[in-house]
Amino acid sequence: MESLLLFALIGGFLYFFMIAPQRRKMKAHRQLLSSLKHGDEVLTNAGIFGAVAEVEDNVVWLEVAPDVELKVQKMAVVQVISQSDTPEADRSDSGESSGDSENSADSRDDSSGDDDASDKPD
Repeated sequence: MESLLLFALIGGFLYFFMIAPQRRKMKAHRQLLSSLKHGDEVLTNAGIFGAVAEVEDNVVWLEVAPDVELKVQKMAVVQVISQSDTPEADRSDSGESSGDSENSADSRDDSSGDDDASDKPD
């Protein structure tokens, strides 16, 4: 009788602490994938950021640069960064992020230039 109770407790523990949270996570991910639309900025599991150009059954076309599109599996999308249905927020976010990325790129270029100069023999 005690062993039967022990198995029931272990089964309940596994369900409530492992299986149920994983099901919730999978349901949320399926909902995220079904809500993808043109213009959404997303992140893939490979670390690629892009804007959704087209959504097919199991495929998403991401625009990662002007006139550059990548074909990725829909399941590879792990996060929506910004949605296209709020145009004011997209404009302010894209303006801020592009300015920040330019500044960070400039600082990287400056620091790498200094390192290259010090590494070269005289």
